[in-house]
Amino acid sequence: MEFSCKEFKVGKCQGQKLVDGETMPLVLQPPEADKADIDSLLLALKTNRDWFEQLIIKNSAVLLRGFDVKNAQEFNDIVEAFGWDDIRYIGPAPRTHVYERVWTANEGPLSEFIYYHHEMVLITESPKTLLLYCEVPPPEGGETPFVPSFRVTERMLEEFPEAVEEMDAKGLQYSFTALSKNDTSSMRGRGWEDAFGTSDRAEAERRAKALGMDLEWQPNGAVKTVLGPRALTRVFEGRKGRRMWFNTVVGMHGKELSSARMADGTEIPEKVVRRCEEIIEEESIQFKWEKGDVLFFDNMALLHGRRPSLPPRRVLVATCK
Repeated sequence: MEFSCKEFKVGKCQGQKLVDGETMPLVLQPPEADKADIDSLLLALKTNRDWFEQLIIKNSAVLLRGFDVKNAQEFNDIVEAFGWDDIRYIGPAPRTHVYERVWTANEGPLSEFIYYHHEMVLITESPKTLLLYCEVPPPEGGETPFVPSFRVTERMLEEFPEAVEEMDAKGLQYSFTALSKNDTSSMRGRGWEDAFGTSDRAEAERRAKALGMDLEWQPNGAVKTVLGPRALTRVFEGRKGRRMWFNTVVGMHGKELSSARMADGTEIPEKVVRRCEEIIEEESIQFKWEKGDVLFFDNMALLHGRRPSLPPRRVLVATCK
């Protein structure tokens, strides 16, 4: 699809990469200085909605830069402009509701690196689109690096074809232990009561089952969630038949509160996990946040994370079906 839209002009940002002929992220800016206001942006998005949605799938990451997006309310207006359904976040990251469909991104310590992942990859229904808004750019660090998922699969198949096919055939099983209450000192500190929206264990079990999870209650009030089998790779419609690395093996394997193994109990070789971690980092793309940036991710196609940062940093998020 050739770029053609008079309401936007193509820009550049440091860190952009060309991946299989696609610019990531594709930067879109106001066509003229007097078209940078939020009303002009909303009109442009609504008028060109179908085109913009195709652009997200084609380029996987689209960055709106140079528009005067002032706050969470205006970010929410951008989210609403597309008419996408909301999808409630389920996962370990501590987050705070800000405004309507807008939440804070992971509120874990800024000093920690949040590892690459597809949003809600372990849940039976993941968001198709992830939107991020930079309200306060960090003075140093704090990038949101992302990785074309198909490139990870390609390279893992080149180096470990038998292991990849075995994991894909058997499927994966994950476990994660969550405390009852939130712990904002950890990037995975969301308590199960907040995650499931209830303090009633029976209701939590019902809601977990609907999400494809089994719960094992611990003596200290924590709960161990067990998920599986889950796929190692997936192919999604409209994305050139690419085989996405749609899992969180590296992020959960061998950790204090989590595990990842094959669904039949076979352990994943440590050398495979460690090399995968290297490949993901080698394929990563990142740019410096600027105030007012709005970033669209195709969650089916990209893993993303967060670099350690000096404070302050405030990035808001919305997840859409």
